Amino acid sequence: MSLDVVLVVLFAAVLHAGWNALVRASSDKFIDTSLLVWGAGALAACLLPFVPLPANGSWPYLAASVVIHVAYFTLVALSYRGGDLSFVYPIMRGTAPVFSAVAAVFLLNELPSAGSWLGVLLISSGVILLAGDSWRAGSFRPSAAMFALANACVIVLYTLVDAQGVRLSGHAFSYTGWMFLLTAALSSGLFLAVRGRRVLRQIHSGWRKGLLGGACTLASYGLALWAMTQAPVAAVAALRETSVVFAAIFAAGFLKETISRLRYLSILIVSAGAIAIKVF
Repeated sequence: MSLDVVLVVLFAAVLHAGWNALVRASSDKFIDTSLLVWGAGALAACLLPFVPLPANGSWPYLAASVVIHVAYFTLVALSYRGGDLSFVYPIMRGTAPVFSAVAAVFLLNELPSAGSWLGVLLISSGVILLAGDSWRAGSFRPSAAMFALANACVIVLYTLVDAQGVRLSGHAFSYTGWMFLLTAALSSGLFLAVRGRRVLRQIHSGWRKGLLGGACTLASYGLALWAMTQAPVAAVAALRETSVVFAAIFAAGFLKETISRLRYLSILIVSAGAIAIKVF
């Protein structure tokens, strides 16, 4: 992987951790998540006239990705309603490679390497440490952990779908833009049905936050998908797991979460495990 691709993926990881911090800091996770999705969709709509349409072969993957991402953003909001960024984010991002490895065994009859099994062990140990630290501090929320684990499964799905779709599309940013535009359109109907006019009032007052979070979301995923067209998917996905470390920095520095030494250790163990699964 070339240096420019490495730097792009690291920047994407920072942006991803950043928009998750914005959602965690909000008072209404559902409304602010919807603002973020709509902000990304609005920015995508501005960019799409300047890029070609995705190739025909990528549209089935694009359609599937839209549905999966609506589920993803919904679970993000549910996870952060009861859990800290430094707890939820490592579970969401870290356990996704574990589920990928397990799925490969049962669905594809692929036996992971010894390094991959080491990664599974590290992640499992890190997540257990996270849960134990939260239990000790009295902040453990089973619902937040379950939603985060469910979203890890969703992350596996959209990673597999989009890795194939973007390569068939012929243009990474066009694929990403259409995905976010259509996701915003679909999610808008769902959020309006649930929250009604309250959502419209929030858009009017919080559109700046929506555009900021949307820009982070759009750029983060667009850059990651572009990197997957320039380097092996496994290597890009492994490097992107550094977002777990950046999330811990945001949690401590901006959200003022109290992060114990044990939690820092667990976050590093989860990151190392995720990278090990992708690299070996």
